[in-house]
Amino acid sequence: MGENISDYSQNIVDLRRHMWMDGVEVELRRLIWQIAVVGKYISAKIHESNRKLAGFKNIYGEEQLALDRVSDDILKSKLHHSGFVSHYASEELDDIVAIGNGKEKYIVTADPLDGSSLVDTNLAIGTIIGIHKNSIFDCGRNSMVAALYITYGPLITMIYSAGKGAHEFVLDREGEYVLSEENIRLKEKGSIFSPGGLRRDWTDAHLKFIDKLESDGYKLRYSGGFVPDINQVIIKRGGLFTYPALKKSPQGKLRLLFELQPMAFIVEQAGGRATDGKEDILSLKVASVNQRAPIYIGSAAEVAMAGEFLSQSL
Repeated sequence: MGENISDYSQNIVDLRRHMWMDGVEVELRRLIWQIAVVGKYISAKIHESNRKLAGFKNIYGEEQLALDRVSDDILKSKLHHSGFVSHYASEELDDIVAIGNGKEKYIVTADPLDGSSLVDTNLAIGTIIGIHKNSIFDCGRNSMVAALYITYGPLITMIYSAGKGAHEFVLDREGEYVLSEENIRLKEKGSIFSPGGLRRDWTDAHLKFIDKLESDGYKLRYSGGFVPDINQVIIKRGGLFTYPALKKSPQGKLRLLFELQPMAFIVEQAGGRATDGKEDILSLKVASVNQRAPIYIGSAAEVAMAGEFLSQSL
């Protein structure tokens, strides 16, 4: 039995070892590791908190749970002392803020606690991170060097990419992130779909697209949380998440910097696609920190099909 345990231990790859083997540059892998550690703190706060939390209003006018503010403070504080981050932009702040001395290499964007409105229902929620060089006011394809998200569910998992594939890690009982799946690849075509927004608010073109998915037998899988729904598409190896342009909100709901760019980066690294229905998400120029965009993200076939339906409405 001792030999088996030893062999098993030798085969375990933790996050730091994986990033080293993956050739991630030293400063970037240290930064990713520090963010992963922050996920442990946020998870602990989630478990410590009461189920019903009174809170503030964030800058977007949505109900903000106390956990949102706490998660943002934890993340910003840790990054401030990291030595690698010059600026920080968060969904909970009204602008990008300087947290370094200006000489650091990276800029971090964050949705510190995506899906916090689901806390009282005990559904999975998550943290979304984008890591940029030089400036966030460019298209993501030019500025992004890495992205990750952490899912707080029955297991705490993290999927990261530093531009060489998408890899999943699970937080084990010893507090280590250990490799679960390496180089995750989506199938060309999936079988599940997660459509956001109210049906009555959808455009005719988007409605026809969803009707087509339903008639083709796609299974509806929508939790109301971006992280768990994207995670499901990735782990199930295909499918589609969409939060479209709405009749009264042509830019949709989700934020380009904090939610869409990081997820698009990861999904592309897994062989999928992410568009606003026309252009790739990572090709969209960022004009402001609170910029929004529609999103079609997942397997290449479904994203291409969405583009075909939307183009017919032009």
